Amino acid sequence: MAKPISLPLYEKLPLKNTVQRILDTTIFLLLLSLLAYRILSLHSNGFTCLLALFCESWFTIVWALILSSKWNPVEYRTYPERLLLRVDELPPVDLFVTTADPILEPPVITVNTVLSLLAVDYPANKLACYVSDDGGSFLTFYALLEASKFAKLWVPFCKKYGIQNRAPFRCFYDEEESPIDDSVEFLGEYTKMKDEYEVLRRKIEDATEKFVPLDVGAEEYVAFSNIDRRNHPSIIKVILENKEGLVDGLPHLIYISREKRPNYPHHYKAGAMNVLTRVSGTMTNAPLILNVDCDMYANNSQIVFHAICLLLGSKNEQEFAFVQAPQSFCDGIKDDPFGNQLVALLKYMGEGISGLQGYFYSGTGCFHRRKVLYGLCPNGCMETGGRNPNWIGGKLTDEGLKSFGHSKEFTKTAERILTGLSGKAHCPHDLSSSAEAANQVADCSYECGTSWGTKFGWMYGSTAEDILTGLSIHARGWRSAFCKPDPPAFLGCAPSDVSSTLIQQKRWATGLLETLFSKSNPFIATLTANLQFRQCLAYIWILSWGLRSIPELCYAVLPAYCIITNSHFLPKVDESTLLIPAALFAIYNLHSLLEHHKIGLSFRTWWNNQRMGRIISTTAWFFGVLNVIMKLLGLSETVFEVTQKDQPSTPGEDNNNEAGQFTFNESPIFVPATTLLFVHLGLWLKPCQT
Repeated sequence: MAKPISLPLYEKLPLKNTVQRILDTTIFLLLLSLLAYRILSLHSNGFTCLLALFCESWFTIVWALILSSKWNPVEYRTYPERLLLRVDELPPVDLFVTTADPILEPPVITVNTVLSLLAVDYPANKLACYVSDDGGSFLTFYALLEASKFAKLWVPFCKKYGIQNRAPFRCFYDEEESPIDDSVEFLGEYTKMKDEYEVLRRKIEDATEKFVPLDVGAEEYVAFSNIDRRNHPSIIKVILENKEGLVDGLPHLIYISREKRPNYPHHYKAGAMNVLTRVSGTMTNAPLILNVDCDMYANNSQIVFHAICLLLGSKNEQEFAFVQAPQSFCDGIKDDPFGNQLVALLKYMGEGISGLQGYFYSGTGCFHRRKVLYGLCPNGCMETGGRNPNWIGGKLTDEGLKSFGHSKEFTKTAERILTGLSGKAHCPHDLSSSAEAANQVADCSYECGTSWGTKFGWMYGSTAEDILTGLSIHARGWRSAFCKPDPPAFLGCAPSDVSSTLIQQKRWATGLLETLFSKSNPFIATLTANLQFRQCLAYIWILSWGLRSIPELCYAVLPAYCIITNSHFLPKVDESTLLIPAALFAIYNLHSLLEHHKIGLSFRTWWNNQRMGRIISTTAWFFGVLNVIMKLLGLSETVFEVTQKDQPSTPGEDNNNEAGQFTFNESPIFVPATTLLFVHLGLWLKPCQT
């Protein structure tokens, strides 16, 4: 019997932004006026005016891109309570967690993320959690093995009492979190659970610091003995298995360290994600995939329901390819001294781009349709075009089979996904039956001669694999949704020092510029594929971050140059045209300050974001440009640098003695900004001394 017409699972709500539009347009008109003044002054002011014209032309282009991206903001409101009224059966979801280095990414962080995912409010027989360890570390595996024992207590406890924050270190040690119940029974179990977690934490930290020697000769650790992280066979171990398919049991938990050999490229995180996609395809083959970084724990226990509302509530389930949650951070330093919490940026640009073809894929906190990762377009065709040689009559052709690889078991599961089915035709809950196929698809030579990384899965060719992958999906005509539930879906760790912040920003700038100068850039996608024009402009805005370093550096040099040459690049005080840059300066800063104030951010936060914007553009982004130039000239290859993750603190520990302080090291990344600073100081102090 057909279900009656019911209420929608989500609503797309336009946001009123009249004042913002007026201010944004005013700033744009002032920039155009300034350019007109520069052009008219070229004959009298020479080189300084020409350089200023170049810089201000770039600033005007960037502002035009921002104006287009912010013009039509929307937000999505989901109704998870309506979900079970609309669907007969909830779809399975595979959960991907990626880590690469047990030193930079302490295992206790990964464990908290995994525990938060295992405990989300969703049927356990519909979930499988896969942890990719690109470091091949037995410490990470040991931590997960111990965490699986704690999960047998933690998951039932969370669901019994409706615990909202299901990452133990946040539940027990966050000052803002308090027990939700004051009954004797709950407090007793809460105390017991906290003690159990403390035992787990100490075990992991002691093992990490080698206070407790691990028996690497035991059966669980044989595969890790004498391992070389850059040269080893694949390691796949099932840590938890819900063989009976119990709704209230524990989800599957699988550890994966893909094979690595010196003669084969491993493509950093993108390669790890593609191995996870294939291994999970052979084991559980869920139609939906959630991927998070190891430090992004589930902060909203209902997040899977919120995302599925958007994926299942769209037209014939063909509208949204992925649902992206914003990157939010826990334990952020007050007033964001390093400008890396991105609150205002995600608020205004995120909502604006949501009103276009959809927000970018950000690499973590994202729900994907597996069939989209397998190259399917919204019209049901494969990416290869209208003739569709890979996909005929609901089956993969010989060419299609070759594109997916030589594993017959995996290609069968891929066919099921592409035809709208999921799971495996036999033994749906028996993971051990897929062990041989899982190891086969994790082999480092498996992708040779296939379309992985070019048409299927995560795209290769950039250290910003997330943006490149999202761009390729949007170019096929898919849309995406920006999911912002309350409380936030996921919380992660923002870099807590300036060095880590600049390393992260340099990696982003490098990867974004690699995408901009690749064959997959948004210009080509708009002309030859289905990327919408304004979505193309939004991509150009983010992909050109690194290029902004050149005009910003030049503009920062102009005052010093004018002092040395006794010239000027701004109108004189007695000229009426001085009102143009003065009004531009005042309105722009007032506008950005009002944007911060509107969402509850302090004046100090605004000041720090402005300051770090200049520091990042003249240091990290500049080095990102140099990296890409070296790559384009064939002089070097770009390298994926893992960002240091700070281990969560507990009461009695003081890990923030230098929180918010600028500490410098020997890295050359600081040279451009400090050189600018000393040049200006020297030129300004010299007249004072005279």
